[in-house]
This record gives sequence, structure tokens and C-alpha cells, in this order.
Amino acid sequence: MTAPAPKPWIMGIAPYVPGRSTSEDGRKVVKLSSNENPFGTPDAARTAYCDAGQHLERYPDAAAADLRAALAAHYGVEADRLIYGTGSDEVLHLAAGTFAGAGDEIIHVRYGFAVYEIATRRVGATPVVVPDRDYATDVDAILAAVTDRTRIVFVANPNNPTGTYSSKDEIARLHAGLPRSVLLVLDQAYTEYLEPEDDDGALALARSQPNVLVTRTFSKIFGLASERVGWGYASPEIIGAMHRIRAPFAFSIGAQAAAIAALGDAEFVAHSRRHNREWRSWFADRIDALPGLRAVPSKANFVLVLFAGTLTAEAAYTALMAAGYATRWLPGQGLPHGLRITIGTEAEMREVVDVLRAEVERAG
Repeated sequence: MTAPAPKPWIMGIAPYVPGRSTSEDGRKVVKLSSNENPFGTPDAARTAYCDAGQHLERYPDAAAADLRAALAAHYGVEADRLIYGTGSDEVLHLAAGTFAGAGDEIIHVRYGFAVYEIATRRVGATPVVVPDRDYATDVDAILAAVTDRTRIVFVANPNNPTGTYSSKDEIARLHAGLPRSVLLVLDQAYTEYLEPEDDDGALALARSQPNVLVTRTFSKIFGLASERVGWGYASPEIIGAMHRIRAPFAFSIGAQAAAIAALGDAEFVAHSRRHNREWRSWFADRIDALPGLRAVPSKANFVLVLFAGTLTAEAAYTALMAAGYATRWLPGQGLPHGLRITIGTEAEMREVVDVLRAEVERAG
């Protein structure tokens, strides 16, 4: 008996592989593989989530009116120009599903977020992967790849998995060089880890230009990865079209309540940012001091460590796992020589460096 055949472009998708939280033999390990906040969740968000548990019989507000109002007040954006989804991943999928299809092209950089290719292939569009510039986004390469079939350009800033950053001027130059028929999607999952002077102007660009979509998430600095709350901001035309294919209930009442409360805890966010800045810098300096290792300059809450000496990324990954630390080895994303390592607590970062130093010495 023959089963129904999936569309051919679906079979071309490599399924997303999340970061590990256990070892091969099932041991619980310190998870430095998914860029989560090492300080957990703001207390107010935890309380709001628990309080919402008294109303589990109710559907969540399909319009997410309270969350949109809170986002509008917090970021100075218009509530009616916001969309929301199950993590920013869903918002990325909504963009691809709304504006691209079979015969169209979607551009992303070589070392970009894995969901971009999945979202592209899911709708039958063709992914166009452009070269990087030393692991960072190359605006000229993107613009050179644009054709009359280009519908979307995905750019993460800071980029995942490299942590690299494009300046406000570079983002503006990219947008200026794109046809107005092309949607520029600026994925800002890690933007709260930037310093104020590093604002890339994405929200202002989306306010003034009809072909820019900004996506953000509560999964990173706000410590709500399990609740999958993402959102996007764009022109009314873009948002209105995306709403037509959005699932009616993106996340639970508890998730929405926790997200609103998390927005109000400025000190938690500031503390997380300060810690990340200090220990990212410390970690990168120690990595660069080890023979054969290089830390790609990062503006996010992780560092991509490259291995070019006798110690390989795979061997380092195995050694760290044996020591109780899960990191992200990325051969499936063209980075068999790299490990993406989340910035954890001070003790965790010190031990990771100790393990890597010992492995470099052992490899000779």
C-alpha cells in the first residue's frame, strides 16, 4: 500500500536539531547549547505565570491585546502593527508563507539561523545562500544575489550562530539597495544584549519603510524559552497579510502573562546584559589565548569558537560533554570546525576554559 507522497520540497528540508541538555548516556549536563539565560526567569514573570494557572479552562486572547499594549509601551511602537507567534520562529515562518512560494527565492547568509532555510523550503521557495565576510553578514554579497525572483531577505542581527553584528549604517545600506518588492526581515532575537549605542535602527526602519519586518523573542534575555513568545513589527500592510495565516492561539494565557511581567523587570534585563558583557569578553580573551582556537567577535550571549589546530571541534565537544557541559557543534550548518558556546555563570565559563585548555595541551 502506497502512502501519500509529500511535496518534493518538503523532503529537501533538514529537520531542526535543538541544543542538547543530556549526554549520550543520558546524564543531565549544564546546557550551554541553546543560548538560554543562566539566571533563569524574572520572579515577577514566574508569579504571573502561576497566577494564570487559575484559569486554564479559558482560551487565551487570540488578539494578544494586553501583550501588544505592553510591547507598544515598552518599545515605543504601534500596537496595531504587531504580530505574535510561537516564538519568533513562527513569525519567520509566517513571513515566508505570506510572501514567498514555489518559483520564488529567499536569501540568507551562509552561517545563518537554521530556521531560514526550513521556512524557505517549507513553502516551496528556493534558498539562496550568500557568502559571509569572515563569518559576518556581507551586505554586498546579499545585494549581488538579488534577482527578479527574490521575495525575502533574512538577516539576524546579532547573527546566530556566529554572534556577529551589522551596524546601523550597514543595515540601512542593505535596505536602500533592495527593491521595494523584497521584504527585509531583521531577526533581532539577541538585540537586548546589545549596548544602547549599538542599536541597528531596525525598529525605526520598520516604522518608516513598508518592506521591513523586525522579529523578536522572549526566549533569550527575558528567560522565557519554554513559553515560546515571539513577536514582529512592520507596516500595517505586512502585518495584515501575515495575520491571515496566523494560528488563532499562539501561546497560553500563562505565557502571555509572564511575558508582560518580564517586560517590567528592567533590573533583571540589565543584570543579565552586564553579566553577559563581562563574561563574554573574559571568555573570548581566554579562548584567543589558546593555540589553534579563535573566538569570533560576538555581540550576542554566546561565542562561536573556531578550531584550527590539533584539537578539533568534535574532540572538544566530546570532552566538554564528558565534563558535564553541552555545547553546540554545528557540522550540519557548515561549521564542523566550530562550537557555539552560551555564556553561562562565572563558574561555568571558568570550567569550560579549564577543560579546553587541558584538551589543547593534551592534543599537543
